Amino acid sequence: MAGVGGRAPLGFKRWLSSSAPAPRVCVVGSGPAGFYTAQHILKHHGRARVDIYEKLPVPFGLVRFGVAPDHPEVKNVINAFTQTARSERCAYYGNVTVGRDITVAELRQAYHAVVLSYGAEDNRVLGIPGENLSGVYSARAFVGWYNGLPENRDLKPDLSCETALILGHGNVALDIARILLSPLHLLRKTDITDSSLAALACSKVKRVWLVGRRGPLQVAFTIKELREMINLPGARPVLNPADFTGLENAIKDAPRPRKRLTELLIKTALEKPGEKMMEAQAAAVQAAAPREWGLKFQRSPQEVLPTADGRRARGIRMALTRLEGLGDSAKAVPTGDMEELECGLVLSSIGYRSLPLDAAVPFDTQRGVIPNTSGRVEGVPGLYCSGWVKRGPTGVIITTMNDSFDTAQSVLEDLQLGVLDMSTSREGFGAVESILHSRGVRPVSFSDWEKIDAAEVARGKAAGKPREKIVDPQEMLRLIGH
Repeated sequence: MAGVGGRAPLGFKRWLSSSAPAPRVCVVGSGPAGFYTAQHILKHHGRARVDIYEKLPVPFGLVRFGVAPDHPEVKNVINAFTQTARSERCAYYGNVTVGRDITVAELRQAYHAVVLSYGAEDNRVLGIPGENLSGVYSARAFVGWYNGLPENRDLKPDLSCETALILGHGNVALDIARILLSPLHLLRKTDITDSSLAALACSKVKRVWLVGRRGPLQVAFTIKELREMINLPGARPVLNPADFTGLENAIKDAPRPRKRLTELLIKTALEKPGEKMMEAQAAAVQAAAPREWGLKFQRSPQEVLPTADGRRARGIRMALTRLEGLGDSAKAVPTGDMEELECGLVLSSIGYRSLPLDAAVPFDTQRGVIPNTSGRVEGVPGLYCSGWVKRGPTGVIITTMNDSFDTAQSVLEDLQLGVLDMSTSREGFGAVESILHSRGVRPVSFSDWEKIDAAEVARGKAAGKPREKIVDPQEMLRLIGH
């Protein structure tokens, strides 16, 4: 077995001794962090048993509720997670909210090790006047709405304006822009929810600005997402050439991904229409595009401006900034100049944020993470964390995979080195089940989820989609006879 993060592989002999009780591990959260942690422990310990708890009836976290509907290939990891969940040494218990239905202390009594992998269920706030006006939404809520996250199913965003403004230059911001401007015939073939598709069909939005505090060299989105946006049918990019002049020199020594990304931005901004015949045709198609999107740089939101009745957003006031420092560490400093931009829809895509789960778990409110070393929660032996709650809400699925394997390796090492008390067997779900029963909580099993899954796929097939997500947890529970 290869070591993770440069750590040496461990010997197996002590683990496979049948006289010692089988390690019982509990994972809280069934997104990529939870499943990758479980997968690694099961693969590298022949006797460990892992139970995964999830507050929703349905598993897979942000793979189901965060990945854009038009990126089905990213959701293929669900196949591997399903294999893990079907393992005879793994069990899934949905519809259980840790911290409310059962405490972390109670889980620690029932298991030898508890891993917290519950992600980031909140968003960072702008902290500016007008943030709570109608027409202002967090990216997290908007993505949850079109992806069928139960808590966002009643969002009903107002799409009656022509101009939308997204604050942020990350992949989530580009996802939202793409969904707002995509032709309906493309979205109809995805697993986007029926109600959000109906709302987008009536949308008047035809222009989307993506605004960032820093410059083109600091954008956080990746080249794949940018290319998709540039090639989006029926929408043309509007980039100000002045933002990109002279950048060729600045990226000479930049890392290759940053260099390629910036070169694509420069090419898109500076391209002269009609240089070649093919390009002339492309330019004609783009000029006729009914919708457009653009990037605005070095602007920091100061206030969402209200309509005359004080209820709705009508625009945003931004401070112009200049950059101090170079590259990723450059800081945006206000110049003193201001600018106003009219828009009836404001989407804040400035990052997700984890919340504390339980008073018994240490939490760094400044950084929004559980303090830890290689996933070991500081000061609480036997308690671990992985994913966004461990390192902060950054990176893609593969980042979370490596991070989760690292935490799983810490659990395996602590089992091997006798750090965890293995002197007595733990009841695992046997103990938890009686506590949940006494509190009127009925967990959802993985085979229950497979019934929900089959129903969604059948409904989708009727509509020519991969699935039609059920967005009401009560309907999910009725479907499985709860």
